[in-house]
Amino acid sequence: MEHRQKDWPEWLALAEFVMNNKVHTATKVSFFMANYKRELRMGRDIRKRGKVEKAMEFIERMKKVQEEAGIALKKAQEDIKRQTDKRRKKSKDWKKGDRVLLSTKDLVFKERPVKKLVERYVGPYRIEEVVLTNMVKL
Repeated sequence: MEHRQKDWPEWLALAEFVMNNKVHTATKVSFFMANYKRELRMGRDIRKRGKVEKAMEFIERMKKVQEEAGIALKKAQEDIKRQTDKRRKKSKDWKKGDRVLLSTKDLVFKERPVKKLVERYVGPYRIEEVVLTNMVKL
């Protein structure tokens, strides 16, 4: 490869091949396998014709692959949720009339351009309405 990276068009087809042939960690199959229910051809003449399978057999195989990929994705999603929930704090049960402090983390103060000199919290403010368990109107 050239160090100035002017030869990237020559490598583009190879990069596409590698991405389509890489086994995804969540689905446990490659993108090409998930789409076409067969692996990419490597080292053979792609112009050669093989057996033509019946359309219904192909559809059934595709449905099976998609179901398996869906199950694998659902499992991966559940694993991610379980790991995230381990670190998640339970929100307080706020009531109308409670007094709370407001974090200045995402607020913009035009009169104070230096963020590190701004107070961390302002308030206390009275809760007017509980919109969701973790969202209130002050």
